[in-house]
Amino acid sequence: MDDRPRSLKAMLAEAKDTSEIMVDLAYAAVYFNDPGMADELGELEEQLNDLTQEMRAICILAVRRPAEAEGMASVLQVISAIEGIGNAAVDITRIVTHRLGIPNELIADLSNADEVSHRVWIREGSHLAHRPLKDLEIPVQCGMRVVAIRRGRSWMIEEIDGDVVLMPGDVLFLRGSPAGIARLHELAAAPTWEPPEVPEPDALTDLDRAVDVLVEMKDVSEAAVGLAYSALALRDAGLAAEVNHLAERLDEMKDHLQLWVLRAAKHDVDPSPLRGLLQLAAAAEEIGDQAAQMVWLITDGIEVHPIVNIALGEADVVATRVPVAPGSVVDGKSLAELQLDIEPGFWILAIRRDSRYLYRPRGWVRLTAGDDLIATGPHEGRERLAELCGWRVVEDEDDPTGQIDLEPLRAALRG
Repeated sequence: MDDRPRSLKAMLAEAKDTSEIMVDLAYAAVYFNDPGMADELGELEEQLNDLTQEMRAICILAVRRPAEAEGMASVLQVISAIEGIGNAAVDITRIVTHRLGIPNELIADLSNADEVSHRVWIREGSHLAHRPLKDLEIPVQCGMRVVAIRRGRSWMIEEIDGDVVLMPGDVLFLRGSPAGIARLHELAAAPTWEPPEVPEPDALTDLDRAVDVLVEMKDVSEAAVGLAYSALALRDAGLAAEVNHLAERLDEMKDHLQLWVLRAAKHDVDPSPLRGLLQLAAAAEEIGDQAAQMVWLITDGIEVHPIVNIALGEADVVATRVPVAPGSVVDGKSLAELQLDIEPGFWILAIRRDSRYLYRPRGWVRLTAGDDLIATGPHEGRERLAELCGWRVVEDEDDPTGQIDLEPLRAALRG
C-alpha cells in the first residue's frame, strides 16, 4: 500500500485517482457531518500536494530544448487542474471543520441521491475482520463498492485486490446506494447511523430552491470531473465541449443560489447554515472550472503530451467508450436492471444519444442500440463491459493509452 510512484506517468495516475476520491469524501463529510472524514481528506491533501510538487519538478527538469516546452506545458496544465480539484474538495470540508453549518434540508435531499460515499471502521470480531475482500461480496450484500482502504497512514485507492485480508482498524471507503449503509454497519459491527428527519414544508421557500440547486450542483460538478478525465483519456472533443457546458451551468446555478440564499435571509431563517450553502456552491463551481481548464487543451486543439494519455490509461480507474449493439445483453435494459456497477464494476458517466449527452444517468434510464456509453471502471472489466454491449475487445499492444478497438461479438447477440 505504501509504495511510492517512481515515474511521472505513475504519479499522474495516482494524482488523478486521489483527486477524485477527495471530491467523493468531501461531499460525504458534509452529508454525514463527519469531522473524522474531513480529517481523512486532509491526509489525502498532503499526499496530493507532495505528488504535484514532485511532478512539477520532474517536468521542469525534463525540458532540455525549447521545442519540448509546449508539450510539457500541457502536462503542467493538467497537474494544476488536478491540484485545483483537490483544493476545492478541501474547501467543501471546511463546512464541517469550521462549523459553517448546513441546513437539514440539504442533508435530507442528499440522502435521496442515487449514490453516496461512506466510511466505515472495521472492528475486531466483526464479519469483515480477518477475511479476504473477495469473499465478502460487499457489492452484492450492500450495493456499495470499496474505492479505498486506509491502514494506518498507508492508502490503497480505487483498484482493490480481492485477496487483501481486511484487518481490525482498517478504514474502508465505499461508494454506492445509501440504502446499503445500514447493512454495511451491521457487517462492520459499527453503530447505526440515521439520517435526520426533516418535516415537509407547507410551501416551497427560497431556501428549498437553494437546496435543490445545490444538490444538482453536486451531481454536475462530480460529472464534470469524470467527463474531463474521460475527454483527455479518449481525446474526445465532444466530451470536452460537454465539460465546458457543465462548467457554464455551474456558474449559472451558483448565481441563482446566491440570490435565493439572500432572499431566504430576509425571512425568519437561521443565517448560520446559509454560510455553508454559499461555501459549498463556490467549491462546486470551482471544481467545474478546474475540469474546464483540464479540457481546454482538447477544445483549443493543443497537442497533449503523450504521457498524459498514457497515465490516464494506466490509472486504477480507466475511461472507456463502448457503443450498444442491436440485440446485445444491455439493449433495452435499464441501468437498474443491469447493475453494471457491480458486474463488471463500471459506472456510466454519460450516454451519448442522438448527438447529445445524458450525464450521470439514473437507474430508470434504458439503453438502446446506437447509444455510446462513456464509463469508468477497473481495467480488467473492460472486456466484460464490451461483451455485454455486443462486442469483443481487440487488444492493440501498440496503443499505450489503453484505448480499445472493438469487433462484433455474434455470440453475445440474441437470436
